[in-house]
Amino acid sequence: MKKILIAVDDTKGSKTAFEAACNMVSCMRPEATILCYVEKLEGRSLMDDTLMSVSEMSTLKKALEGTEYQEALDKKAQAITGYYKKTLEDKGITGVKTVIRKGHPAEEILESAKEEGAEMIVIGSRGKRVSHLFMGSVSREVANSATVPVLLVK
Repeated sequence: MKKILIAVDDTKGSKTAFEAACNMVSCMRPEATILCYVEKLEGRSLMDDTLMSVSEMSTLKKALEGTEYQEALDKKAQAITGYYKKTLEDKGITGVKTVIRKGHPAEEILESAKEEGAEMIVIGSRGKRVSHLFMGSVSREVANSATVPVLLVK
């Protein structure tokens, strides 16, 4: 495989997935390893009690531009991707690229994989969610919708 995308964030599941991906990448030596972090702009729709629509997400992204809140999100994203990138580079892995996106995590991970030409996605099976009913929903959606192999790490 020439390109592997690793979905990263600050959760335990992501750290576990990253460790597994690190071992795999060390052996495979792909041309590129893409670290994808998604800034989660979460909220509730004004119309009903569902996730935000595409237009509401777009409006929120525009409203946040240049704000201190967005700067804090960007700083956190840089710190997280920087940590993972340095870890890979310390292990002698070259060709590491970081991608920071905003929006619904599963959708953004899938879109990043498509844009980057990733041949595999590595993702943790659990994330931070308020309700246990939604735990793992991002990884489940990525696995169900991806057009490339997905490695789910518990």
